[in-house]
Amino acid sequence: MAHIDPVLLAAPPRIEPARALEVARTAFGIDAVSARDLGSERDRAFMLTGAEGTDVAVMKVSNTSEDTATLDMEAAAVVHAAQVDPDLPLAIPRQTVDGARRTALDIDEGTCQVRLYDVLPGRGRSDPRELSDAAIVGWGETTARIGRALRGFMHPAAVRSMLWDVQHAARTRAFLPDIRDAGQRAIVERTLDRFETVVAPVWPSLRAQVVHADLTTDNTLVDDHGRITGIVDFGDMSHSALITDIASALDSIVSDRPADDLLRLIRLYLDGYERITALDDDELRLTGDLLATRAAITIAIPAWRAAQGLEDAAFAERYSAVVARTIESLEGIGYDTVARRMLGSPAAAGIDLPAATAALIDRRAAVLGPALEPLSYETPLHLERGEGTWLIDVAGRRYLDAYNNVPSVGHGHPRVTSAIARAARRLNTNLRYLHEDAIELAERLVATMPDGLDTVLFVNSGSEANDLAWRLATTATGARGGLCTAFAYHGISEAIAPLSPESWPGGRQPDHIETWAPPDALRGADLDGAAFEAALARLAARGVAPAAVILDGALTSDGYPVPEPALVQGWASAARAAGALWVADEVQGGHGRTGAGLWSFERFGIVPDIVTLGKPMGNGHPVGAVITRRDLVRHFAEETVFFSTFGGNPVAAAASLAVLDVIADERLVDRAADTGEQLRAAIHEAAAGDKRIADVRGIGLATGVEIVRPDGSLAPDRATAGAIREALRGEGVLVGTAGAAGNVLKVRPPLVFGLDEVEIFAAAFRSVLASTSAHAGT
Repeated sequence: MAHIDPVLLAAPPRIEPARALEVARTAFGIDAVSARDLGSERDRAFMLTGAEGTDVAVMKVSNTSEDTATLDMEAAAVVHAAQVDPDLPLAIPRQTVDGARRTALDIDEGTCQVRLYDVLPGRGRSDPRELSDAAIVGWGETTARIGRALRGFMHPAAVRSMLWDVQHAARTRAFLPDIRDAGQRAIVERTLDRFETVVAPVWPSLRAQVVHADLTTDNTLVDDHGRITGIVDFGDMSHSALITDIASALDSIVSDRPADDLLRLIRLYLDGYERITALDDDELRLTGDLLATRAAITIAIPAWRAAQGLEDAAFAERYSAVVARTIESLEGIGYDTVARRMLGSPAAAGIDLPAATAALIDRRAAVLGPALEPLSYETPLHLERGEGTWLIDVAGRRYLDAYNNVPSVGHGHPRVTSAIARAARRLNTNLRYLHEDAIELAERLVATMPDGLDTVLFVNSGSEANDLAWRLATTATGARGGLCTAFAYHGISEAIAPLSPESWPGGRQPDHIETWAPPDALRGADLDGAAFEAALARLAARGVAPAAVILDGALTSDGYPVPEPALVQGWASAARAAGALWVADEVQGGHGRTGAGLWSFERFGIVPDIVTLGKPMGNGHPVGAVITRRDLVRHFAEETVFFSTFGGNPVAAAASLAVLDVIADERLVDRAADTGEQLRAAIHEAAAGDKRIADVRGIGLATGVEIVRPDGSLAPDRATAGAIREALRGEGVLVGTAGAAGNVLKVRPPLVFGLDEVEIFAAAFRSVLASTSAHAGT
């Protein structure tokens, strides 16, 4: 068994208490009167007591096979960790009278090394079943602190093959014949089989460093509350994956717990760990497997040592039955279920996607009800994650996302996700307290606005922003009427739903709202201000004065018509002449979407009275804002007080600041302009000669493709637009539909969409047009 570390083959050194007292006096200058054997797996440990009956030091005598370089590595590591985190309760080896951290001692078996430690508070070999929930969390924190304190440490002797290190689990397969209990032997064999199949292939990709590797109740001291007060043994330290520490700690502290409580305790421990160090998905996913592997080692190595006569069998195997039950509990729960619980995700790899999707559709209907908007696509997407411009379903299929404007700087952008995580770990409160990020965000937003728009009110969504804008407008004007475009969408609140004709119930128009038709360049309709003037006149005829006119600068729901700046300027002038305030809804067109500036209203050469932000502001994190004039807010404050519990919270502010940084650093406004032109050119080219494609219009990365009957009538063709959308989904490209007739393909990808994605989109579009040509006009 040459692969076994010699220290595991050697018996504990034989040394009498009197000899221990002599070494303490001559090598360390400690006068003690008694030495009490503390027991150890492969070494000898003594508690030294002084003349007054007080414990004065702990002596550890290593076995003769212990490499002195390894002992020096352990001492250096502890000193390093103490310098990084002075509050860690570490047992630090004392210096000898000569200034060394150890001294040699010749005994009958050879030469062993002696180290001396201060006495730390607490009691050893605590019963893990007595650990409270709070103590479990504290163990997680301490484990992570040790890992962080050792993060910058390295020593040549740390690269060694310690069998207690789970990375070497496969080597313990040779010990299977030594496991006397047949049931335990079968459990260990199954666990090792799974380790080699599931864990070993991933192991090289895990974070690795020098780790403690054996943080158990045998190697720690705790107080009366179960909190760690001393870490007293570094004998298994080696260079391994960071989560080796987690495996060893969990193997000890969740032992002999009921199966139905096991996952809760593991999750509490990981919560404590992640208060200090966040874990990667793979680390979380493998937690259950590594706990089982460490438990299997805890059965195999003692069985082998007992068979070799190195330890008393009863003492060596004292934990075997307990940890076997831990493995059985994990098997009973199912390792995939454990992984999902650790990740906080219900998704599972390798599932039967159609069956799982059908089941999820039924569950959705049962608990979310019939009022929720239907799922997209005839075969709904069952998604697991997003990366940049891509969405990935639970079966691993990738879809080019040319539809979602919410993740404006891309799905899972590392700058934004890191900002959210850091902020959430640090502080999350409200604007009744001072914090820098919200103030900086407000200042930066104001700096992007025209003069006069100098006050920011934070909310949590675009709907809330528009609702607050409506309250500001009605308070300032004393009026109650509103105007919006014919098929606009501005939100879901009771005040704003009437300004969202896209979702009017049964098409019923509220009596205090009027709409106007945006320009239709394709058909040469509504290209002047007459439609807007008529809407104002209809409202006046009902005796309703307008409080606000609201415009989505990208006219998203209307199908992306592109009004000339002079036309919008005319609308704004007429609105103000009628006493209304102008609200620029930047929830869909803002944050660089149009490529003509950060805000879509900039292209029109107007200065709004109120600007509303939402969706892309936090790249998917819920956040919104209203930016307006100080006089409007002052008047509002005379009538009421404004406060939003979550509006402007530190996490939302951090996300929003990160989005602004990414837009600036990656030059996404210019990129949206350039890529949008390339995208529309590619669509034009792909659709050349296809009479169903009547118009390709838009600005920046807001593009509408209008689908009509191919008979020259320009009649909208909702059915063909829907068929093309579904066919694109089949090609792995996601788009939506918009417009009152539902015949405009809505193409609004994340702003990180580039020329590579344009080529992918164009190829799919060509393929779809060819495959659906036989159905044209049906």
